[in-house]
Amino acid sequence: MATSTELSLEILPSDPLLLILSFLDFKDLISCSHVSRRLQELSNHNPLWKRHCQKYWLLSESDKAQRNQSWKDLFREFYSDLGRYIEHYATLKRAWDDLKRYLDQECPRMIVSLKDGVKEDDLNAIEAQIGCKLPHDYRCSFRIHNGQKLVVPGLMGSMALSNHYRSEDLLDIETAAGGFQQRKGLRQCLPLTFCFHTGLSQYMALESMEGRHRYEIFYHCPDQMARDPSAIDMFITGSYFTEWFTLYVHSVVTGGYPIIRDQIFRYVHDEECVATTGDITVSVSTSFLPELSSVHPPHFFFTYRIRIEMSKDALPENACQLDSRYWKITNANGNVEEVQGPGVVGEFPVMQPGKVHEYASCTTFSTTSGHMEGHYTFHQLKNKEVVFNITIPRFHMVCPPFRKSVVRTGSASEVSHTSWNDEENSTDTDDYEDAEQGGLGFPAPSGHCPRRI
Repeated sequence: MATSTELSLEILPSDPLLLILSFLDFKDLISCSHVSRRLQELSNHNPLWKRHCQKYWLLSESDKAQRNQSWKDLFREFYSDLGRYIEHYATLKRAWDDLKRYLDQECPRMIVSLKDGVKEDDLNAIEAQIGCKLPHDYRCSFRIHNGQKLVVPGLMGSMALSNHYRSEDLLDIETAAGGFQQRKGLRQCLPLTFCFHTGLSQYMALESMEGRHRYEIFYHCPDQMARDPSAIDMFITGSYFTEWFTLYVHSVVTGGYPIIRDQIFRYVHDEECVATTGDITVSVSTSFLPELSSVHPPHFFFTYRIRIEMSKDALPENACQLDSRYWKITNANGNVEEVQGPGVVGEFPVMQPGKVHEYASCTTFSTTSGHMEGHYTFHQLKNKEVVFNITIPRFHMVCPPFRKSVVRTGSASEVSHTSWNDEENSTDTDDYEDAEQGGLGFPAPSGHCPRRI
């Protein structure tokens, strides 16, 4: 009769056991090390901890060589310092690294403005100062970089339109704490960004109150018609810090936002907003300006940037000049306005093979969204009697989700891209001449109204 052999960890070969251990997370790996002496020895196997160092702390072979430590010791060192952020660190560190690599090539002067990360004691002191807990992902990001110096251009994007300019800095933790709000309408809100020129900030709600969700990020928008200054509406830009920051970084590093004059401009380009007529291509990108908009009364301000390009392969005799523009502007209610006028923002660009002409203009809607389309009329330089139209593709403008002030509504009221029943429509402002929105007669809330570009 064959004798039975009792299986034991002590007699099993190491390779299959190490393979099994390689599927465990670091917590389970540590638990296994307390089961037996054999598992303790196997759990210390360096390649097992290499995977966790790369996954959670983004450490490389060069990092290991520089520190002259084992992978397990490296993991233990980082965990003792940053362990509370282990669910956030890799995502945020990767976003910061991607952003810095991109800026180093495209906007190198922004790199100099970044501040080194803070320590745990610094963040704990800030919490004690403001009397409120900071979210873990926000703390984690500021362990990596403590925002930036208060300089222009700001890391969080710029926008320029005639005499209006916005550039948002990512505030360091000390400056943010200094702007922590306790006043009615913005209670328990911490500023994340700040613009010197407009006074605009994006805030993060540290508590759920006054109609806001905890950790929600928003632009504040005072109710222009309320007597109570605490009536503050909100254009919502993020549900929590990691989402807000990583989505912005992704838009930057993938070329979603153009780099203009060494600044990140927050124009959004839809790949479908391109039209080619003959040798000329027209493409459009758009942006919503919260600082010039209002929820109550409904007044939504957009800027658009148009690129007109003549193919480099075009024949020289096809050189031409822009004479006029035609716009068909439709708001969310389906109301249509048609606008015609000479040139674009006071210019009559000449297009030759390989030539590019870009300009920015603006429009307003009394609804939360709308679209524009139209054409330019050109004449040939060689023969002025040859006149033709160049299509401008339809492009849509939609304001971000917003929430009305509870002071006015009595309860939290959120609107997401819905339209207002308003008879007023919109206006093309290529011919902007005064400080009022052409046709609407309503000045922008901040008092900063763009003039002709």
